[in-house]
Parts: sequence; structure tokens; C-alpha cells
Amino acid sequence: MKKVFTLLFISLSLCAAAQNRAITYIEKYKDLAIRQMNEHGLPASVILGISIHESGSGTSKIAKYLNNHFGMKGQNSSKKIRSEYRGYDSVEDSYQDFIGAMKRNRKFEVLFDKYSDYDYRNWVLGIQGGGYAASRIWGSQILAIIKQYRLYEYDNRPADYTEPAGYDTPIGPTKAKIAISSPYKVKKGDTLSAIAKRYGTTVKRLMSKNSLSNSKLSIGQKLKL
Repeated sequence: MKKVFTLLFISLSLCAAAQNRAITYIEKYKDLAIRQMNEHGLPASVILGISIHESGSGTSKIAKYLNNHFGMKGQNSSKKIRSEYRGYDSVEDSYQDFIGAMKRNRKFEVLFDKYSDYDYRNWVLGIQGGGYAASRIWGSQILAIIKQYRLYEYDNRPADYTEPAGYDTPIGPTKAKIAISSPYKVKKGDTLSAIAKRYGTTVKRLMSKNSLSNSKLSIGQKLKL
């Protein structure tokens, strides 16, 4: 029994230490993530969630020696470690390159027009569906980090925003792909503004994506989200 309590104590201590590292990381880099969000449209919560996950809250070797917080592969000139990961002059350069990689890849580039800068769930679904990580549970891990540390509070959410139903539903690779490709079928009582709010986008974006000249909808009509 004493051994069980000892292992439990060690486990809780490690958990607390990991949480403290994450909180310290967030305080240090939240402003950088917000600047990237305001400039490019990718939610700060997603940027921070991915960087915390990929860099171990800034404690991984590639974060320490290469300023690489997103697991980006490439060349480096470090004499301290041998690595296939890219080296950066600063952490900010790493953040900027991550955004650049999103925009250079067609699978991710479409997300910037598709989702708002506060629809963190669909962004994570889209990034996972685009093949950013090989792990089948990567998306769930990122969402758990966002939820645990309330990273969505750094996003540009409207004052009256409420999360759509299903934001707490576990996700997987299949659902991620559906989120990108499946159109929405208009049901009785639907309005463009209600659909936009539900899926974290705007009426203007929906009208543009679907070549609509007005906001009138028909039951059964299919909309690109």
C-alpha cells in the first residue's frame, strides 16, 4: 500500500510540474500568439495549444537548442545537438514559420478563409485532417490543452459568443476529414446568421463561399462551411 501511495504522489507531482510549466509558457508567449492571430487569422488558442504540445511547454531539446516550438523539420547549424529539426534565431521566428507553413500548404491554406479566428475546434479538426501529425489522437490532445488552460479566452471571440453544440465531443481522423469536406444541409428554421454563429464563421464568408447574392435560404440547400 505504501508503494501505491508513493507512486500516486510522484504521479501527482509530475502532473503539477507539467501544469506549472504550461502556465509559465502561456504567460511568456500568449502575446506573441495573439499578434500572429491578429495578423493572420489563426486562433491564438490553436497556436499556443500546438506549441505547448510540440515543445513540451518549451522544455524539449529542439525548443531549448533550436528555438523550434512546432516540430518543424529542416536544417540547423547547432553544435549542441544533432537533429533533423529546423533551427531558428528566435522563438518568434519559429512561430512565424509555423504560420507560413500553414499558408504554404494547400491543405491548411484553405482553413484561413473557412474558419474564424475563434473557431478553435474546427481549426484543430482541419489541421489534423490535413495530416499535420501522424498520431490519431493528436487533435484530441490539442483540444484538451486548449480546454484545460482556457486558451480560447485569448481568441477574438464576440462578446455574445457561445460555443456550438459538440465542442466537447472527442474527435478522430475520420471526423476531421468530414469537417473539411462535408457541406451543411439547410434545415427548416435555419438562417445564415444562425449557421454562421454555430460553425464559428461569418455571414459574409458563407455568402462568398457559396456565391450567394442574398441571405435567403431553401430547405435542403447545401452550403460550403
